[in-house]
Amino acid sequence: MVATKTTKGNEAQEKDADNDLSKQNPKAGLASSSVKEASSTSVEGGDGEDKLVIGAEYLVQRQDGSWHPAQLIQSRQNPCDPKQQEYYIHYEGLNRRLDQWVSRDRISSAVAGGDKKTTGLCAPLAQDYNGKSPLVTNAGNAKDSPKVGKPSTEIDLGDGDPDRKITRNQKRRHDEINHVQKTYADMDPTTAALEKEHEAITKVKYIDKLRFGKFEIDTWYFSPYPEEYGKVGTLYVCEYCLRYMRLAKTLQHHKLTCTRRQPPGNEIYRKGTVSIFEIDGKDHRFYCQTLCLMAKLFLDHKTLYYDVDPFFFYVLCEIDKDGQHIVGYFSKEKESPEGNNVACILILPPYQRKGYGKLLIAFSYELSRREGIVGSPEKPLSDLGRLSYRSFWAYTLLELMKDYRTTTIKELSELSGITQDDIIYTLQSMKMVKYWKGQHVICVTGKAVQEHLQLPQFKKPKLMVDPAYLKWIPQKRTIPVKQVKKA
Repeated sequence: MVATKTTKGNEAQEKDADNDLSKQNPKAGLASSSVKEASSTSVEGGDGEDKLVIGAEYLVQRQDGSWHPAQLIQSRQNPCDPKQQEYYIHYEGLNRRLDQWVSRDRISSAVAGGDKKTTGLCAPLAQDYNGKSPLVTNAGNAKDSPKVGKPSTEIDLGDGDPDRKITRNQKRRHDEINHVQKTYADMDPTTAALEKEHEAITKVKYIDKLRFGKFEIDTWYFSPYPEEYGKVGTLYVCEYCLRYMRLAKTLQHHKLTCTRRQPPGNEIYRKGTVSIFEIDGKDHRFYCQTLCLMAKLFLDHKTLYYDVDPFFFYVLCEIDKDGQHIVGYFSKEKESPEGNNVACILILPPYQRKGYGKLLIAFSYELSRREGIVGSPEKPLSDLGRLSYRSFWAYTLLELMKDYRTTTIKELSELSGITQDDIIYTLQSMKMVKYWKGQHVICVTGKAVQEHLQLPQFKKPKLMVDPAYLKWIPQKRTIPVKQVKKA
């Protein structure tokens, strides 16, 4: 447990955390006396302005200036100005990482109190998005009306034909790119029930920003930090030892005494300014637990917070004169019967789109090759994870196929270390496999392979793993990996 010390006339100063957070309640930080719980009957609003109904849906202005239907979840006093109210909103049809606290002036009062039986939107909004709503006026005063974005169910294929039918692959691609959230109807009953429970527990994200190293990062999701830390607007975390604090001055004092300049564990890979450490969750429990808590701010369905003993953590760092700075990590079970080589993977937002994600993915497959197994990440993947993995799989398979006139899915699996199921999924997305006489058969020409390799989404990764720089010997397995079914 993390302790605090209070002195008269001064802010509370955090002490060092204990070495084990296992006794903490993973649901800590879910309720706050200063935050009003969502309810369709509770009404909030300031003097002189239209009151808002918590639980109702309104048009809310997004950061790009567009307006989107959103549900009001909770309200609270603005931490910087207690006289002002803030509202926690969820944008309809979009991923929950886009949920945020917004000020009153970003909420349109023109669409309050709708009937959710129509389409789940307020009544004026439920009519139409194509200019028929009272909110969208004629050209004379169009500039004064909110600019409403297209709903997630209406897909524009860019050819001017709104009635054109789309394929399942096109819809999946659209949903991934636009962060469209799966509806409960798209899930099986068990998954839907678990999802509803998960969303109820993690409904509100209290920590808005993470101060980590030289970065101030907007968070995406709720994370169950202990009570007094889970309610702060900005959380301060030491980038070297991962201890977390509520106050900027506490972090400044901590920096004077923190001697760590790299992760614990063993450095098993270093090339240039990139290094990777292997950390045993059992040997470095507190570090791995705090790493998981921080990662949960950017991962929706991560449930590993305190039980870190059965896992290895592989932490990727950038090296400079000040030390080794955490870029991201992945965790994996020490022994997975299914052969999973990744349990959870994250690149921190400031380092995304720089090639580090695919570097970690490639590194996980290099470890699997050293172990002599065919690996795969745990499913299901997040939307961003699915895009990264599919791009990595596609490039790897295309590079292999360009050198072979004929090959099979089994041969590709043996050469790449990718499971046959993942290969089939990837080739199907590129229309390079057909089901014939009870099995999947690769059906593609050399020209088509070369054409795909010229596309930007299948370009060579920015960073590649060099096996010569990996200093690692796998541990002896006591649990055999299950045999993979033939395609």
